Amino acid sequence: MKKIHLGLLPRIIIAIILGIAFGSFLPAMPVRLFVTFNGLFSEFLNFIVPLIIVGLVTIAIADIGRGAGRMLVITTLIAYGATLISGFTSYLTGVTFFPSLIEVGVPLKEVSEAQGVVPYFSVEIPPLMGVMTALVLAFVLGLGLAYLQSDALKNAARDFQDIIIKTISAVILPLLPIYIFGIFLNMTHSGQVFSILLVFIKIIGIIFLLHIFILVFQYCVAALFVHRNPFKLLVKMLPAYFTALGTQSSAATIPVTLEQTKKNGVSPDVAGFVIPLCATIHLSGSTLKIVACALALMIMQGMPYDFPLFAGFIFMLAITMVAAPGVPGGAIMASLGILQSMLGFDESAQALMIALYIAMDSFGTACNVTGDGAIALIIDKIGGSKKEIAE
Repeated sequence: MKKIHLGLLPRIIIAIILGIAFGSFLPAMPVRLFVTFNGLFSEFLNFIVPLIIVGLVTIAIADIGRGAGRMLVITTLIAYGATLISGFTSYLTGVTFFPSLIEVGVPLKEVSEAQGVVPYFSVEIPPLMGVMTALVLAFVLGLGLAYLQSDALKNAARDFQDIIIKTISAVILPLLPIYIFGIFLNMTHSGQVFSILLVFIKIIGIIFLLHIFILVFQYCVAALFVHRNPFKLLVKMLPAYFTALGTQSSAATIPVTLEQTKKNGVSPDVAGFVIPLCATIHLSGSTLKIVACALALMIMQGMPYDFPLFAGFIFMLAITMVAAPGVPGGAIMASLGILQSMLGFDESAQALMIALYIAMDSFGTACNVTGDGAIALIIDKIGGSKKEIAE
């Protein structure tokens, strides 16, 4: 018989449904089993997050820094700027609409420890370094490797990156559905699940509309450079959008994105340079989702927030997104460190962030790759020699 392969999103949805279903009638004893697992898993996450930052950000910066061509610098700056605009648009939309849609006062930490349900045992796994230490170390190593003549340390860093990516794809992501199941099992057991699910539905709806707005805005900006109808340009990129919905991967969608970008009139040289690069460094959709979800959860918990706090978070997030590995949910895993260090998210808030993000993973990826076509149009108009592109 043919094996049925369920993607990460269906498994997360099933975990949420089962957690709600079982949480409504299971006694405290079985719930304690999953509380124990969640405690161990959250300790492992705390341990691995600094290593994720070092393993992924180091090579990402080293690879970008190695290129000396003008087109590389321009493309990177435009992609970073587009990601920042997306993050700030998400924040401003959130502070405008979320307070009237979200009920304040759902303490997620109390939910995760509800009604005296405590783990059977706990194990502390202290991280090797703090998150900010990991970020600074990754920047220092990445910039150093970019200008290092020897490849020995660079190869070692790349091997470490492979270990981290393998840990994410083979350990963390397969266990995430069990972790999410435990969170929703406990929330249902405490009677808080329906208020949180209501927030989920509202936030997903607003984020979907924001994705559409960001894409229209990006193609309107590109149209100013190429003097063409932005909606015709956007419609021509729809095959890439729908391919990304199915693959949940910017890298897997590159062939389609490349072909549709050429159909929009971008030269093959520019398209062949910009599209693969932007598949790594341009993550407007992912940043939009993370900012909106983080703000929603902070409002829900009554946590203090303001523009300076989120401005610093968005600037750092846009850099961290460059390190997102090519696996579903990779962006949220790479951002857990700054969610914890800059916004003060505990394990329960991080778990809900993961669930919210993965529930919309396809739409974020589709927004990322479709926006790559707009950046390619701008780069093509700005111009650059084939020699620069080859560099």
